[in-house]
Amino acid sequence: MRVVANDIGIEVDDQGPADGDPLLLIMGLGMQLVGWPDELVQLLVARGFRVVRFDNRDAGLSQGFDHLGVPNLAWALMRHAMHLPVHSPYSLADMAADTLGVLDALGIQRAHVCGASMGGMIAQHIAAKQPQRVKSLALVMTTSGARHLPQPALPVRRALMSRPQGPGIEAAAAHLQRLFGVIGSPAYPPDPARMQQRLLATVQRAWHPAGTARQILAILADGDRSALLPRITAPTLVIHGRDDPLVPVACGEDLAVRILGARADIVPGMGHDLPLQLLERIANGIRANSLRSHIGSN
Repeated sequence: MRVVANDIGIEVDDQGPADGDPLLLIMGLGMQLVGWPDELVQLLVARGFRVVRFDNRDAGLSQGFDHLGVPNLAWALMRHAMHLPVHSPYSLADMAADTLGVLDALGIQRAHVCGASMGGMIAQHIAAKQPQRVKSLALVMTTSGARHLPQPALPVRRALMSRPQGPGIEAAAAHLQRLFGVIGSPAYPPDPARMQQRLLATVQRAWHPAGTARQILAILADGDRSALLPRITAPTLVIHGRDDPLVPVACGEDLAVRILGARADIVPGMGHDLPLQLLERIANGIRANSLRSHIGSN
């Protein structure tokens, strides 16, 4: 279904009992709500959650911003590397406002919040600036953006900046499959046929590489969120792969140290994806962390 959130159209998927404990899932860079595996959603619903997924602005079936143009990413990355300001057509704070607008549109005052990658960056803004809206916080394979933290290796950056090797849906899906082959979990490789099927369905649903470029610009412009972290009061769980080549594990460890009372689940063999074999562990972690909010409110 489509809702109006922060004055823009946002595509939302709402599953589980209406009176379930609300859990909002925020997906990462260029990804759609279907990036949260259906198997994970069902595991979370079985644990009593009302699970809300949505397409971020400029992704999936939500409102696009093609009228803002295609950014020059090479120039923006150069400015970022030189510690110069990067200007973006919208910000992660704007995307955080979109996210809260989704809750408002659904009549949800407070929710457990789980963000993956860029979604975790957006979640940091929400939890720090609107703590009354967040029951508990799960940050999956994400970072504060602090300058001292390690960056992805050159092959990973090249893979991120690469393009499909031809036109059409099949070429786009093959491109995404190669990318996940670079950043995915070395100990939990996916079934190639299942991955191909999922990625084909994803690209058929929507394919907006220009929107992904604008989201990258928003990440670069956001910079270092370290100053936000001490303001986070919600019970926090950091889930991070020890073998994440895109957002190195030091980034997750840094979050766990800087957020008061945060707990960390550093997963050996996990990269920058959500492997089928780890979904039970992730669902259990989110549920256990959510119960900390009930203890704190008693």
